[in-house]
Amino acid sequence: MQNSNYSSFIGVCLFCVLATSSCKKNSAIQLPFGNSPSAAVLSTVIKEASGIADSKVNAGMLWVQEDGGNNTQLYLISRAAQLNKKIFLKNSINRDWEDIAISTGPVAGKNYIYLADIGDNNAAYSTACFYRFEEPDQTKDTITAFDKIEFVYSDGPRDAEAFLVDAATKDIFIITKRDTKSLVYKLAYPQSTSTINTAILVTTLAYTGVVSAAINTSGTEIIIKTYANLYYYTKTANVAIDKALQTNYTLLSYQQEPQGEAISFANDNTGFFTLSEQFGTIPQQLFFYNRQ
Repeated sequence: MQNSNYSSFIGVCLFCVLATSSCKKNSAIQLPFGNSPSAAVLSTVIKEASGIADSKVNAGMLWVQEDGGNNTQLYLISRAAQLNKKIFLKNSINRDWEDIAISTGPVAGKNYIYLADIGDNNAAYSTACFYRFEEPDQTKDTITAFDKIEFVYSDGPRDAEAFLVDAATKDIFIITKRDTKSLVYKLAYPQSTSTINTAILVTTLAYTGVVSAAINTSGTEIIIKTYANLYYYTKTANVAIDKALQTNYTLLSYQQEPQGEAISFANDNTGFFTLSEQFGTIPQQLFFYNRQ
């Protein structure tokens, strides 16, 4: 989200209020994750961290990206929040990068980074896009080859900061932020890289203000993040993501961050990470919630 600290504070407060509306809450399930995360202070200032993904190629590392107006680069940090590498995406534009994920892609057996240029605070842009490329190892300095998946929404421009990729089908699901209730759109595989795709509305969530989303490596758990809450869903392998998001959710324990816009499951299924944008002089911390 591109704003000053003051306007960011106002936006966070607003979305904290809006995102607390409850529907389909499942309070009977025992929480699968702890309520006291471990914390590591970020060794470098990543001012507008808006997405995080646990690397599959670089063991023990996580990818982080910043949103609009920043350089077209990815940060590779350790689980102890130490900066390891910056890798640039050549000939790309960071209009408003808002989330990142690692999943399957066009070539079987390879891991792909999906980088979402989907932020649109004023719903003013005619198109949005994903950059998709094979996940690099840390010897790389620059990414020069990538797919650009450009798309429009079936019913007009939207502001979005979150998405999920179904590893089994390679479908992309985009979740909007500023609608009265967050909307979920689907970009069905295979997505064209030469023509403009159309994202189709497939479901509506019971809350608003979604800023990030994550699905675990087995495709059986989903967390949807707002500034105020973490909404936890379970799903079976043969259930589509949009159908899973229509089932009951559980609210996870969450230590609210100054402006937390990033979440990722750990690849080893031991828990999940969250990370906030920089907010004033508050130190940025990488949180990790262990599985109980």
